Amino acid sequence: MKITFMGAAKTVTGSCYIVETENARFAVDCGLHQGNAEIEKRNRSIADYNPKELDFILITHAHIDHTGLLPAAVRAGFDGPIYMTQPTRDLLEIMLLDSAHIQEMEAEWANRKRLRKGIALVNPLYQQKDAIATTPLMRTVQYGEHFEPAEGVTVSYKDAGHILGSAFIELWSKEGEDTTKVVFSGDLGHKDQLIVRNPSIVEKADYLLMESTYGDRNHKDASNSLEELAEAIKWSYSHGEKVVIPAFAVERSQQLIYTLFILYKEGKLPKDMPVYLDSPLAIRATEIFRNHPEFFDLDTKELMENGENPLSLPNLKFTLDTESSRAINNTSGPAVIISASGMANAGRIKHHLRHNIWKKGASIVFVGYQGVGTPGRRVVNGAEDITIFGEKLKIEAKIFTINGFSGHAGQDEMIDWLQHFDSPSMKVILTHGEPRGQKVLSARIKQELGFNVHIADYREELLLTPRGEMEPILKGKAIQPEVDWEFLLKDSEGLFTEFRKRLDRVKSHSFLTQTEVRDKLLDINRQVIELISEL
Repeated sequence: MKITFMGAAKTVTGSCYIVETENARFAVDCGLHQGNAEIEKRNRSIADYNPKELDFILITHAHIDHTGLLPAAVRAGFDGPIYMTQPTRDLLEIMLLDSAHIQEMEAEWANRKRLRKGIALVNPLYQQKDAIATTPLMRTVQYGEHFEPAEGVTVSYKDAGHILGSAFIELWSKEGEDTTKVVFSGDLGHKDQLIVRNPSIVEKADYLLMESTYGDRNHKDASNSLEELAEAIKWSYSHGEKVVIPAFAVERSQQLIYTLFILYKEGKLPKDMPVYLDSPLAIRATEIFRNHPEFFDLDTKELMENGENPLSLPNLKFTLDTESSRAINNTSGPAVIISASGMANAGRIKHHLRHNIWKKGASIVFVGYQGVGTPGRRVVNGAEDITIFGEKLKIEAKIFTINGFSGHAGQDEMIDWLQHFDSPSMKVILTHGEPRGQKVLSARIKQELGFNVHIADYREELLLTPRGEMEPILKGKAIQPEVDWEFLLKDSEGLFTEFRKRLDRVKSHSFLTQTEVRDKLLDINRQVIELISEL
């Protein structure tokens, strides 16, 4: 069995593993690459996945970083079955259409600029018609069911406890007389989170491909997270301002509604403070959650049996249309605004940040992972200002980072899940994480559990043989380091100012003539222009 890492290798998006056996070629996940410009270029390389030659695709869960290139694959010729759980299918039917709309709008916006500059136009990654063409290919499976999507390949989905319908995948590949078992963790869930059940366990495997998003840290206690959110609400309510929460439309938004339901019952959410769910996708996803109570955990089921609905609030308002969204920021007084995207890099949340991030009484609450190169990452890293829609805004709002809402397992939880494996020769391959966290997690796995650990590189190819006898075929490509452009520009401006001062000081007593100085500066200028042309 050969596996090629087409994404989520030393980064946290673009999950896709191409697997080749004696009888089949297929993919596990097919996610959108998100982050800096270098990473997002990979979305334009769908031909490298050779979609026409894929027999089928296995999807772990609905998040776009695991599914967002499915319409691009269909557009490029893939026409095989796509396997997933029922909630994942229901969510994807709306999420892929939403993603396609974003692709179309971003291409239209980019082409306006390109037209003015007289340069070639770009096509969207895919269109809504491609998302619509993807839906008929979807096939649903049950947790624990064993099925054979191809000769010699057996698959079983188990509850990953990450979002509604999320799964990790057990896969057995029979080649000749040998059978190799690989487990793909997908996104492993945080224990005891609201709505969903805890992750199932598995005990045997030759190889484990495991996510490592929080490989170097644990999450705060859930009760602490409740108190921090209550503090943000109290702060902004007392100042007559708004609480703005960037949140992913699927799972995080529903989890926040549940949390606000708890705070409302405890008297920590003022009854006259409206809560806006300002994301058409999140609103539709909430309805899908409500339609699948059979996937809820016991606590949530008990609440519902007692006549309470934790996915509702007396002061919860859904804003589907654009006019209603705009009206939120034209309305004075305190409010809670939950809006996508979770990393503040797209969607309506950018408008809410633009109207509130400069206000001293406002609160900005980050409740999820902030990827490299995203606006959310810059804010939580302590940026003093941020540019939104071309406008530079000073960050005066109170910033809260609440990790307890994460849907991902923390470091201790990953170690605990790994401890259930009774396969001493199993190889652990870390994916879906940043290098620093992966190194920390790798060291701990080796030291405490004794498993051999490999950290996958982008486009790396590995031959997986029975009993964990892994062989490298093709070395992967290193991730391009992230460039903090705002910092670089500020730094460059400072260097230029200092250079002018020094030049003025040396003009009168330089051993070079002014002509020589000019020629050298022109040569430096030429080199700078060459550097800029590479951006």
